[in-house]
Amino acid sequence: MGKSLRRIGLSLGMLLLGSLKLFAAEAPNILWITSEDNGVSWVSCYGGVNCKTPAIDQLAREGFRYTHCFDNAAVCAPTRSTWITGLYAISMGTQPMRSRNAIPHDRIQYYPDLLREAGYHVGNSGKTDYNIGSRPDKECWEGGGKWKLRKPSQPFFYVQNIGASHESNAFPRKTSVRTDPAKMVLHAYHPDLPEVRQTYARYADAVERMDGKVQEIIDQLKEDGLYEDTIIVYNSDHAGVMPRSKRFLYSSGIHCPLIVRIPEKWKRWWPAAEPGMTVDRIVSFVDMPKTWLSLAGAEVPTTYQGTVFLGDHVEQAQAYHLSFRERADEAFDMVRGMRNKRFAYIKNYMPWAPNGQRLRYMWTMTGMQAWERHYLEGKTNAITGRFFRSRVSEEFYDTHEDFDNVNNLIDDPQYQAKIDELRMAMRDKQLKLYDSGLLPEGMRLKRAKENNLTIYEMVRNPKLYPLEKYLDFADLALSREAKNLPLFTKVVDDADEGMRYWAICGLFLLGDDAAAAVPAMERALEDDAEEVKLMAAWALHRLGFERKAQACFDAHARVKGRDKRLLQCVGRWMNPAGPERG
Repeated sequence: MGKSLRRIGLSLGMLLLGSLKLFAAEAPNILWITSEDNGVSWVSCYGGVNCKTPAIDQLAREGFRYTHCFDNAAVCAPTRSTWITGLYAISMGTQPMRSRNAIPHDRIQYYPDLLREAGYHVGNSGKTDYNIGSRPDKECWEGGGKWKLRKPSQPFFYVQNIGASHESNAFPRKTSVRTDPAKMVLHAYHPDLPEVRQTYARYADAVERMDGKVQEIIDQLKEDGLYEDTIIVYNSDHAGVMPRSKRFLYSSGIHCPLIVRIPEKWKRWWPAAEPGMTVDRIVSFVDMPKTWLSLAGAEVPTTYQGTVFLGDHVEQAQAYHLSFRERADEAFDMVRGMRNKRFAYIKNYMPWAPNGQRLRYMWTMTGMQAWERHYLEGKTNAITGRFFRSRVSEEFYDTHEDFDNVNNLIDDPQYQAKIDELRMAMRDKQLKLYDSGLLPEGMRLKRAKENNLTIYEMVRNPKLYPLEKYLDFADLALSREAKNLPLFTKVVDDADEGMRYWAICGLFLLGDDAAAAVPAMERALEDDAEEVKLMAAWALHRLGFERKAQACFDAHARVKGRDKRLLQCVGRWMNPAGPERG
């Protein structure tokens, strides 16, 4: 009996060893190269003309170039929050930049943890920045060191982030630029100024340095004999980086390069007939973690919100791509975008805030400073000056004809059916994702804390977060129709502070047409919610009640321990830079 058991044990052990060897032979290594802040306009194989990217171009010749890859967040930390969890940041409450809000980690799994369970060594070169609290960012990784730290024959998944193209590399420096500023091709919304050209040229240098880093990584993979055993993915972490690209939902902010090289041994996974071809499938960044798990044969959580775009389990492509913008550092905003391969619809939930509200980091660029001076001097035109003024509620662009998104077609009769289609697609997606942004940031944090919940949990409770109701009322506010005045006036006294907020926003956007609601606005000056109170004060200020408004602002500023960022933003919105020209 004992010998039989030993024979069975030996057989099982050999079977297990054989299985592990087979897994090692069949499981692909995956190298994910990410570069910071550069969109398709800065990659030459995508038609970029301001710099040359030979390493990325060669990868495209050996692999597959995706023509419709889009970031969801247009800025780094919320993007990486979406990447690590496989969920849209707005579905968890992790979309405000530098917020570190908690999520329920027992219900939301990081994809590297699942890769490790599937037998992979998972490494990261150091860039995490997941914008998520209640767990250290690096805990899910096994360190850097590329693939060197793995066990013999163990497949690896390695993230190599390249910071050489980060926005900070467009900041002024004492060193000279290699690229000729005179040869720079500018976006239509930028004035042709020497400082703007200089900033473009400096960034072009940075992108070329980034491309050199890509080559170094590929050379190391070849030197280690792993090139034909590794799927290589290259993409940027969002687009950019000139002002009005990074952080914004226009094409120059979210349209990103994505190139995938798949060795011959996994030819069945090629997304097109031959290497060097393009793929026009829409890929959203939220699709990536789900796809990496599927390629590796790992468990894919049912919570993941993307679609698999490569491998044996490819899912139907998304018809639309959703993007979002909220607070970026000290600049508050709330924007949602929905687009297909050609058309882009954008809804500005805070249209009183100009795109060009001052943001210290972006203003470090000399090109940004020169652009603002140009505007202050009254020298901008209808396109180059729009950045500094308040916005319309909705925008719609034909991105094929107008990549720079400067010709707003929202009122064009021939596009109304397409606009309605994208409006409805956006609303459906917001409901499906439990979009947490329909309450201002401070209000949603307060409500979650009062109920001892994460934002993720709070927004999934319809009693605490009646999203449909908020969406409907926000649309009424953004419509700026005087017929809604009686309704707004009534809802200023609603028991739900979220409804009160949208009611006061509706009154504010009516401008002089809201004069009859002054008593309601005065009551709102005593509201418990600071967002309601400050918007009411601003609305009264615009109607000529400056003293009452200023008294409210002063009282708000005197409260010790209060976060003053929103008050400071209101101050900037009330006093936008420059004349109303162009």
